[in-house]
Amino acid sequence: MKRFWWMALVVAMVFAFQGLLMAAEEKKEEKKEVSPVVAGEKAVHEEFKKLVPADKYIDLDQFRKVWEEVMAGKRKAYLIDLRTHPEFYAGHIPGTDHIHAGHMYTIPKHIPDPNAEIYLICRTTHRSPYVGGFLYKYGYKNVYVVKDGVVGWMGKGWELCNQFMGKFKVTEYHQQFVGPEKDPYRIREFHPY
Repeated sequence: MKRFWWMALVVAMVFAFQGLLMAAEEKKEEKKEVSPVVAGEKAVHEEFKKLVPADKYIDLDQFRKVWEEVMAGKRKAYLIDLRTHPEFYAGHIPGTDHIHAGHMYTIPKHIPDPNAEIYLICRTTHRSPYVGGFLYKYGYKNVYVVKDGVVGWMGKGWELCNQFMGKFKVTEYHQQFVGPEKDPYRIREFHPY
């Protein structure tokens, strides 16, 4: 009988030790140090978000109404998709224009009117506040950032289009493709290979 109690005690200790190890590992993950450049990017992003007035952030339902009016010719506004070329060509909201976020400096050449109504949409609302902030710094007064981006648009079941398939609806969205290669010194923006 003593043997049974000793074994039970050893098993209990093993489980307790394993639980402590798991808790320590979780704490280690929580304390993971954030790179100074990642922290810097987050801080700069917050600065640019604040350059866009709070009432100029609109949700997808509000944007959908604007989009419908523009498509019907009842409203004049610029609907600009800021995603990369591969993202835009894969599928975009019908009727949107395309200016890659990295080429925002070209917008004043295309839209010289500082009072123009401009709606910015990106994939998830990360790039559009940057561009919106710059446009406000340039002197624009009516720039809107569409919250939840194209991913949110797809999530609502609304159609996209491209030159190959025409209009289509996305029924499943892959958050992130993780390819066979995990080399930290390779940067492949949106390319799965």
